[in-house]
Amino acid sequence: MCATVVALAASLTAVGGAGADPAPAGKELVVLGDSFSANEWDHFTGHDDCNLHGRTAWPVQLAKLMGVYGTDNVSDPSCPGASIDSGPGWTLGQEAQRADKEGAFGPDTKLVTLQFGMNDKWGSSDQNLWNSLKPCVFNLELGCDEDSVGQGRMTDYNGVSGALMAKRMSNAVTYIKYYAPNARIVLVGYQELFAPGSSTICLSIGGVVPFINPRGRAVVEYLDRIDQAQREAAQLLGIDFFDTRALTAGHGLCSSQPWLNGVADPRTGIDGLPFHPSAQGDTVVANAVYDRYGH
Repeated sequence: MCATVVALAASLTAVGGAGADPAPAGKELVVLGDSFSANEWDHFTGHDDCNLHGRTAWPVQLAKLMGVYGTDNVSDPSCPGASIDSGPGWTLGQEAQRADKEGAFGPDTKLVTLQFGMNDKWGSSDQNLWNSLKPCVFNLELGCDEDSVGQGRMTDYNGVSGALMAKRMSNAVTYIKYYAPNARIVLVGYQELFAPGSSTICLSIGGVVPFINPRGRAVVEYLDRIDQAQREAAQLLGIDFFDTRALTAGHGLCSSQPWLNGVADPRTGIDGLPFHPSAQGDTVVANAVYDRYGH
């Protein structure tokens, strides 16, 4: 194990390594993730240096419950657009490197959360989910059925697997395990956006006008496979999986009581990021993570 970590520290710029300084004690809470963790975006410039975090984002609420919010005992470089390793935004490795430079990993580190996978490229496709929104998700004329993958309009969900996800995450997880040996490392799943196995995808506009694409099977299948891959990857990596989807079941975007934001929807949050957790949705997740891991 020691030789492996030394090699990783020396060769992987993605997960920066040990230096000559004394080893840090570590921070109690470390949050690595994408926009489902950060839940904030600079709407005016689109610039993101991974310093923006929504005031009700679940890691922010979790930090408050743990009593470390606003202190030097938390590191949160979670970032919108982040992926495991696909880019072009921040990657898991780059976030881990930033946290490492902040002294995040050490014997006193209590909890490390990871929330990744939705923004990555899979299989034969060079598309990620974000790039698939206009040509597939919002395309009422052609729909977003299974054939959209072969047409290049939807990311290739056929390439999603737990084994591949674990492989792509393994260097970072190995590093964190070594330098934060007492931490619980938790792969946090995504909230239920659409009912598993369904074909309809929805988005509320202003809380009044619903956008409904009845031919959205490819999107739902992608999210179903990401959820399954996260479960399998966590087991293969020897870390915990937190089942956010089960916790938020029945409160997806097509439900009467969504826990995710539409567009300017007063039911969830006028200024909330579309497709992302509402304040209520984040509160449910924060409380559940705290109950299981934060005490």
